[in-house]
Amino acid sequence: MTELVPRSDDATWTDPTCPVARTLDLVGDRWSLLIVRDAMDGAHAFTDFQQRTGIARNILTDRLRRLVERGILERETASSGRRQLYTLTRAGRDLFTVVVALRQWGERHAFAAGESHSVLVDQRGEQLSELRPTSSRGAALDLDGTSVQKAY
Repeated sequence: MTELVPRSDDATWTDPTCPVARTLDLVGDRWSLLIVRDAMDGAHAFTDFQQRTGIARNILTDRLRRLVERGILERETASSGRRQLYTLTRAGRDLFTVVVALRQWGERHAFAAGESHSVLVDQRGEQLSELRPTSSRGAALDLDGTSVQKAY
């Protein structure tokens, strides 16, 4: 498994023992997650990402570089030799559940009642079931049923 690391100009992790903080250090800004979202939806070239997000070229260049350095995307030269293509690494693909959770939260809380928005569907065209944490025995969990423990 590829070890994810902060960029060389990142002096330290925000909180070295917290997985949430480390994840946000790696992919927590708006543009990075939108690039990951679009890569999951088939974007591969610089122009794909720029057209889908509307991001400025300089910011897109920086975020693509960071995502490659941090092991979220891989960069390869297209067969034409004229452009770079970006694909998700295993670590990048593992962000799928995170993106789905953000999407579902947004569907519940970021739109007014009746306001139209996109939905994520499976191969049969059916909307995904709501993601919910479960215990090791399959029981539904919420905030009150969990706690954080240090792992050594």
